[in-house]
Amino acid sequence: MSSSADSTLLHVLDALAAVRAELVSPEAVPDALLQSVHGDWHESARNLLHYLALRRQDLRPLQLQLAALGLSSLGRAESCVLPTVDAVLQVLRRLAQQTIAVDEPVSPLDFAMGHQLLTRHSDNLLGTAPAGRSVRIMVTMPSEAASEYSLVHDLLKQGMNVMRINCAHDDAAAWAAMIDNLRRAEAALGLSCRVAMDLAGPKLRTGPLEPGSRVLRIRPERDLYGRVTRPARVWLTQVEAPCSPPAPADATLALPAQWLARLRTGDGIRLKDARAARRQWLVADVTTTGCWATLEKTTYLIPGIALRHAPVSAPDPAVPADARVVRIPDLPPRENHLELAAGDLLILTRDQQPGRAAIFDSSGNVLTPATIGCSLPGVFERVRAGESIVFDDGKIGGLIEKVEAERVLVRISRTRPGGARLRADKGINLPDSDLDLPALTAKDCADLAFVAQHADLVQLSFANHAHDVAALLHQLEQQGSRRPAVVLKIETRRGFENLPDMLLTAMRWPTCGVMIARGDLAVECGFERLAEVQEEILWICEAAHVPVIWATQVLETLAREGLPSRAEITDAAMGHRAECVMLNKGPHMLSAVRVLDDILSRMQAHQAKKSSMLRELQLAHTQRMESAEY
Repeated sequence: MSSSADSTLLHVLDALAAVRAELVSPEAVPDALLQSVHGDWHESARNLLHYLALRRQDLRPLQLQLAALGLSSLGRAESCVLPTVDAVLQVLRRLAQQTIAVDEPVSPLDFAMGHQLLTRHSDNLLGTAPAGRSVRIMVTMPSEAASEYSLVHDLLKQGMNVMRINCAHDDAAAWAAMIDNLRRAEAALGLSCRVAMDLAGPKLRTGPLEPGSRVLRIRPERDLYGRVTRPARVWLTQVEAPCSPPAPADATLALPAQWLARLRTGDGIRLKDARAARRQWLVADVTTTGCWATLEKTTYLIPGIALRHAPVSAPDPAVPADARVVRIPDLPPRENHLELAAGDLLILTRDQQPGRAAIFDSSGNVLTPATIGCSLPGVFERVRAGESIVFDDGKIGGLIEKVEAERVLVRISRTRPGGARLRADKGINLPDSDLDLPALTAKDCADLAFVAQHADLVQLSFANHAHDVAALLHQLEQQGSRRPAVVLKIETRRGFENLPDMLLTAMRWPTCGVMIARGDLAVECGFERLAEVQEEILWICEAAHVPVIWATQVLETLAREGLPSRAEITDAAMGHRAECVMLNKGPHMLSAVRVLDDILSRMQAHQAKKSSMLRELQLAHTQRMESAEY
């Protein structure tokens, strides 16, 4: 070996030895911190601290030099950091004809043990993996899962491994019914499934709006030429004892029973709608619980409009003419919204008074900006001028211009072309603000009485700080001796930035995991940064041997509409790098579970975390040793 090569080798050896010294220093791995974690997590916590020390340095120049020597560039060191560094050092020292110092601390981990720890922790959290698929499937339950046993049965049969119940919806009785249906399905199919329950957390949302106008528009379906392809269907029920329509209806009207009793199939109903347009409906069917009327022209209804019974046969002379007329009673108000465009001013108020749209003068100038409240007025104390604010999952962006005692002035900076609509109960994100809201609300603490006794996984929403995790562990200890697993939902910028500390706190518990809640996380960190952020979470969690749940909008178009997009198929395949993938509810949930099961089973043969698996590639057999001629 030339002197130049010797010099390069020694330089690389010294650089890697310095890296190792940094990893094992008392400052990098404080013994007191290690002693605070649960015994099952001791070596995982040590490895996480080694990884954090490793990643505090820019190792790219060293990686290139190691690769040039034909050695590992440490790019797959997550699950066993110190053993990887030691393995490379051993080769370098042999090349340099050096020996390893006998007093150097050696990690009890080895390459196999890192993988084994992650597998064991995944089994403890999510249950044993099904045959042929190491990644579990979590499915969010709709409210119907409480009453429809067949839905739960079919989801379990199709491949569901974890049932997710969102405590922001339904109640304890419904949650218990869902779990009962699951246990019944498990017994019938001979399968097992974990139960995960999400605590609702302090979700910041827009407040109520003033009621909209009481106008009901009913219109038939038409083709491109304006021809009616399906008449509109109106369900007429008794105001004294209303019944829900037995089939989907375009509108429902509650009318006096005495008037409805005179309707016969084939009769007409005449009226002038809110635009004074003459309309006639057809009584298509009469049942014991109500009547169906159909119409082929769009009708606008408001309270007080008169409906006149026009029997197909001669009217009964005993019935006075005015008795054949009934007026539409009060109608429910339409859902209101605020129209917002870039440059508009929006006033966010502390109180829960219904918000209202902007008021304009005759020239179109704004007299009073639009206003809306927020569900957690305490955030007013934490926000500052110049910070960004985002509404409705990123659809509307703004900048805080001024903070006053009772209101915050927001200048809208971004909407879709033509503006956007902001409705009540839509999410608000403040990615630049240090809100420091406690992750556990009073509702969460009350729900824990049920959750701690029935859930296998307790999922902490909006986990932002280590003290949030400690508060959950304390609350669970108060609920008895049962120890359900805890899952940290990372859905804010603060949660992402504080993930290492939160993991080390969660490791005080026997079983823990992490969920990448990519919806809010994308809004908080920026959609363009989401790919980078979720990669970093995967690396940190693998270093800690902590299982990861890949969540939000996986195969969402398929679950909602029945047909997936090409992009979400690729996204679902990327989920194989986690230990579990979560699906949301939708009309086509069963199809989504089936497709996801197939994708994950196929990807298992190709990818494990960041490593490509070199299984036999069928495409390699198609080479015919021929070349095309020009």
